[in-house]
Amino acid sequence: MSSKLRSPSMRMIHHQLGGPSSHSLQLSFAKSLSLPIFTGTKIVDADFNPLQIILVDSGKLPTSLPYPIKVEIVVLDGDFPNNNDEWTTEKFAKNVVRERSGKRPLLTGDLNLTVRDGAAYVGEVEFTDNSSWIRSRKFRLGARVVHGTNGEGVVIREAVSEPFVVKDHRGELYKKHHPPALEDEVWRLVKIGKGGAFHQKLSSHGVHTVQDFLKLFNVDSSKLKKIVGVGMSEKMWEATLKHAKSCVMGTRVYICHGHDYTLTFNPICQLIKAELSGQIFYERDFKRMQTAYIESLVKDAYAKWNSLEVSDGLVYDTPLLTQGDKVVEGDSQQIVASESSCYSVIMHNNNNNNNNNEADYSDEWGLNSNWD
Repeated sequence: MSSKLRSPSMRMIHHQLGGPSSHSLQLSFAKSLSLPIFTGTKIVDADFNPLQIILVDSGKLPTSLPYPIKVEIVVLDGDFPNNNDEWTTEKFAKNVVRERSGKRPLLTGDLNLTVRDGAAYVGEVEFTDNSSWIRSRKFRLGARVVHGTNGEGVVIREAVSEPFVVKDHRGELYKKHHPPALEDEVWRLVKIGKGGAFHQKLSSHGVHTVQDFLKLFNVDSSKLKKIVGVGMSEKMWEATLKHAKSCVMGTRVYICHGHDYTLTFNPICQLIKAELSGQIFYERDFKRMQTAYIESLVKDAYAKWNSLEVSDGLVYDTPLLTQGDKVVEGDSQQIVASESSCYSVIMHNNNNNNNNNEADYSDEWGLNSNWD
């Protein structure tokens, strides 16, 4: 018996395996793959990180060996195995898919790796051909120990990924983005096909990007729905809107200056701060204001959006205060229109109300927003 097998860790593994024919250890993909997969595109996991191969025990718990093992990545038929829990090394090998005659190797890149301490990351790996030419029309990825490199003779079962379709790279030209970016063309949203009727209608009204779509939705949602027309069902509309709302907006703000006001918007034309006649208000305050006037200012800013000042920075929400005033417990605040100025603040003392409740602010973004 070798000195390595005399070590406590190896004695434990040798005892657990019960001999070289046992399959108590197995390679496994740590996470599912990011789908869909296109030719010529790096294969990553569902979190868009490099694929990771791990070693697990019979209980599917991560484990390790006291020595490195060489592993290779292969392509498998999508129909293998018929039963996900049952296959032999011979059946695994018979279901490895090779490239079509006259084609480049089906899978290229860093196909060989070394598993140390029970884990290894896969480098740049990509397909060169689609999966439409095999009967199942799907592939799987597999990972197996390279023959002859497991010096201790411990039998380690292969890893098998979920089945997936591989599409030609040109299909990525029409791919939807999850989440979409503000600058993405509007047809990147679900239910809006590139060059289709909805795309053409939106483009004819100046809605070219996801940002344009959300801006118009927040300023005049009924107009946006009228543009796409009755051909877009309510279910389709909800799916498109949900997808659009999943975009990441970042911290860029757009500032509109007027005669006696300054309005600050987020990238999709939602009002987040307003300075009116020297008084500063934040988004939760707007519900208590004369919204017709504010809405007219918002629409005016929307109409001249391309001329607004653009800045990167966060706008912090603070309690509504008149300049020079202090917060008084038990006081509520109302905003009303004034002929002499845009807005004035009238303080109503709530001495008869001992509940000390906070003002009933709205948490909605913007004034005419249908944001969920």
